[in-house]
Amino acid sequence: MAAAPEMRASDGDRDRVAAALREHMAEGRLTVDEFNERLEQVYQSRTYGELAKITSDLPDIDLNRMPAAAQPVSRPSLPAERDKARAGLRAAWTAWAGASSVNWVIWLLVGLSSGHFVYPWPLWVMGPWGVVLLFGTIFGAARRNDA
Repeated sequence: MAAAPEMRASDGDRDRVAAALREHMAEGRLTVDEFNERLEQVYQSRTYGELAKITSDLPDIDLNRMPAAAQPVSRPSLPAERDKARAGLRAAWTAWAGASSVNWVIWLLVGLSSGHFVYPWPLWVMGPWGVVLLFGTIFGAARRNDA
């Protein structure tokens, strides 16, 4: 049985029209202002006829077959993922080495200027951070090799 224009529309019907309007806006057929106006009209509509008037100047969209732009993006290849992981790991180790070096230079300058060297506090900066990076390097590489 075909829906007559005077039949009452359901919330699901209004949601389908709203989804179609979103697609039309994404494809450039509607401006944001036009979309907002029509969306307001959609949720105020009571019948199929009122809903049909809102989209009468737009082509039909099959919401079950979304455009290619909305298709899920394919996963990058494993070599690309490994290269990104290596680059991230290299950056983390570089940051660790830089921060550790700065701390050791400060410790050395304080020791030389005061005449006596204090407890090597830079170990507390570089130690925990280095341990975390080491575990990430060892176990991260093993996990990447399993993939």
